[in-house]
Amino acid sequence: MHISGLTVPGPLVAIVTVVVLILLLAGWWAYKAAVRLDRLNVRVDLARGALEAALSRRAVVARLVAAGIADDPGASAEALERARGLVAAADHAERADPDIREAAENALSAALARTDATRRPAALVAELADAETRVMMARRFYNDAVRDTRSLGERRLVRWLHLGGTAPLPQFFEIIER
Repeated sequence: MHISGLTVPGPLVAIVTVVVLILLLAGWWAYKAAVRLDRLNVRVDLARGALEAALSRRAVVARLVAAGIADDPGASAEALERARGLVAAADHAERADPDIREAAENALSAALARTDATRRPAALVAELADAETRVMMARRFYNDAVRDTRSLGERRLVRWLHLGGTAPLPQFFEIIER
């Protein structure tokens, strides 16, 4: 082959073509992986928001349970103390920093478990069951999103090429389910 008076051997053209094709394919893969990782991070953020909303709703229902105990004229002093502890646990869980949120939510679950469910109105029992079901589902959706994001983000080439930027990988949210 002749290029402007220069003779280029045929095998060199083939090698350059193969190298260019490999670089184009690698660039295409890196672009697709970066876009996928970005979409997964958005999914994690949305799932985290849904989880926070479900946890907040459960805290509100826990306060309603505590108010129901406090309003019960036949409530014992021990039950009233549990109601105060339930309100404190709900307040702490809602205001907890992200690094201690799991422990605060577990404390709220334990406080709810210590209350007497047989003395609650049926509507409040249903409301609490609904709130806890929503927390369970939101936590599972969030952890699924985290699992998918971590799966892609922990791949060797994704880390080497810094396709995830400098953001840390999301962490799972584990609480005890009743």
